[in-house]
Amino acid sequence: MAGRGPTRAAGSLARSRATLAGAALALACGGDVAPPPAPSIGSAAPAERPERVTAAIAGRVFDLEVALDDAARQRGLGGRTALGAQAGMLFVWRRPLPLAMVMRDCPIPLDVAFFDATGRVLAVHPMRPEPPRRPGERAAAYEARLPAYASPAPAALAMEVAGGSLTELGVAPGDLVVIEGLSALMARAR
Repeated sequence: MAGRGPTRAAGSLARSRATLAGAALALACGGDVAPPPAPSIGSAAPAERPERVTAAIAGRVFDLEVALDDAARQRGLGGRTALGAQAGMLFVWRRPLPLAMVMRDCPIPLDVAFFDATGRVLAVHPMRPEPPRRPGERAAAYEARLPAYASPAPAALAMEVAGGSLTELGVAPGDLVVIEGLSALMARAR
C-alpha cells in the first residue's frame, strides 16, 4: 500500500515523484527501504498491536490497523506476506487531499478504496504486487516505476484490504463505509 499525495497533472508526474518528501503520503506497502519482515495482521502480541478500528462496507466488517501520521502511512502494509480476509489498514488525514497509492515493498495483492470525509467511496482499485527494489536501485528510480492508483477527487481516507475483497463485495463509488469513531480519528490525524 503505498500512496502518493497530493497528485499532480500528468505533465509534472515525474517532478512530483521526485518531491514526495513533504507531501501527504499514504503508502500502502511501505517506505523507501524494505522493512524487516512483519507478521501478518492479527498475529502480534497484544502489547505490540497497533491501534485498530472496525469498518463496515457492503455487509462485511473489516478489522483495520490505523495510520494517522506520515510515518505510519509511509510504513503501511509494507513487508506483509499475508493479510486476513477481514483485515487491512485505514489511512486517515485531517482534511481531504489529492491522494494516490503505490505498491511499495508489498508482495501481496491489495484492494484500495478512497473515501471522502463522510466515508463515501470515491474510487476503488485493485493493486498488484510490483517487483521489489533491485540491489543498487536508487529510491527515486524505484518510486518512478511504481504505478499510482489515484483518487479522482480529494480524499480524507483510504482503506487497503486483501486483493479481490472489494471487487467480490461489489464496492463502487457512492457506497458508504461506516467507520467506528471516524470524527475522532480525523481530529487526531497528523
